[in-house]
Amino acid sequence: MTDASPTLGATAAETAGPLSVDAAAGTDNHTATPAVNPAEAAPEDAPVFTGEAPEGKTFWANLNSPFRLGLVLTLGGLAAIALGLAFWNLSTIIIYVVFALFAALGLDPVVRWFGRHNVSRPWAIVIVYTAFALVLTGILLLVVPTLIKQISAFFTDLPTTIANFQKSDFYGWLSDTFGSQVGQITDQVESFLTNPANIAAIGGGVVNFAVSVGTTISGLIIVLVLSLYFLAGLPNMKVAFNRFVAARNRKKAAAMTDQITDSIGAYLMGMVVLAFCNSVVAFLLHLFLGLPFPALMGVLAFLITLIPLIGSVLYWITATTIALLTGGWVPALIFAIIYLIYMQLEAYVLTPKVMNKAISVPGALVVIGAMVGGTLLGLLGALVAIPVTASILLIIKQVFIPKQDAKI
Repeated sequence: MTDASPTLGATAAETAGPLSVDAAAGTDNHTATPAVNPAEAAPEDAPVFTGEAPEGKTFWANLNSPFRLGLVLTLGGLAAIALGLAFWNLSTIIIYVVFALFAALGLDPVVRWFGRHNVSRPWAIVIVYTAFALVLTGILLLVVPTLIKQISAFFTDLPTTIANFQKSDFYGWLSDTFGSQVGQITDQVESFLTNPANIAAIGGGVVNFAVSVGTTISGLIIVLVLSLYFLAGLPNMKVAFNRFVAARNRKKAAAMTDQITDSIGAYLMGMVVLAFCNSVVAFLLHLFLGLPFPALMGVLAFLITLIPLIGSVLYWITATTIALLTGGWVPALIFAIIYLIYMQLEAYVLTPKVMNKAISVPGALVVIGAMVGGTLLGLLGALVAIPVTASILLIIKQVFIPKQDAKI
């Protein structure tokens, strides 16, 4: 009986090895190609898939250890919350530091002007701060007593002011146009102001205001001291800042730093000069037109016109309305016309001369920056928002855009 096994007629080696077809079979080349073992063909360091995250991929590797991942995420979240709370608690100090730095940048052009006239930087700083202290003391001695007297007179004479307003032609026009509602609103305002309980409430507000004024004065003293240190060490601060940049880029970084600081200083000094001009014009107009509270309106003009772009318009509307209510429509109309002429003179003559060294910013970004800065930091934010925006635009133009242009 014959065995029908597939190993029939084969040697032991042929039976143990796998069947393979010679690649050269059927051709004239009868050289045998040896069979390749898959285990020998694979490189020694070839990655082997094990179902786990690859080594070196930290995040994905941590997915295989959920407890460790959760602990790291929780600690990171707690650290972020702690940093946020620390920043919030230190926000007042941060505002002081930023304000002092901008004040130093604003005074630096004056110090460098003395330096160009052979005055050493320490003596130039002493001269600048001495002059600033004398001017500030003179303004406080001249303005503050008058300002306090006029504020007291404003609250004392409110009933008389309302009575005079009811006798004015403008009040008659309002009554004819809107009816008896104008008289009802006026009576409610008068009853509120003549109520002793409301007067006591207003007195409490005045006390709180006085406390706020004291806090502001102490903050200004801190800012002045910090700005003195910043102004003295500003050159060294620039050098130290440029040392963080790679050596091959330090020359360009130093040029950009000087350009940014110079433009910020020119802008801040220009804003103060323009605001001072506005306050002088407002004070003189109120004084010569016989409008009440000229010193108060001059200080108000200085504060409001520090707001970029829209400060003069805001003060023009506010002062014209107050003049209309307290002095009649003729002085109010004269004030509105003269101040409007001054606004045009400021926009087309004074501003280009004062701001010739500052970086130009598009009007839309000026408004957006002023609104964002004012919302976050009040008047200080609105004041520093424009130079910060200008600095960001300068960095984009000189760093980011050239890199993008170099890419093909």
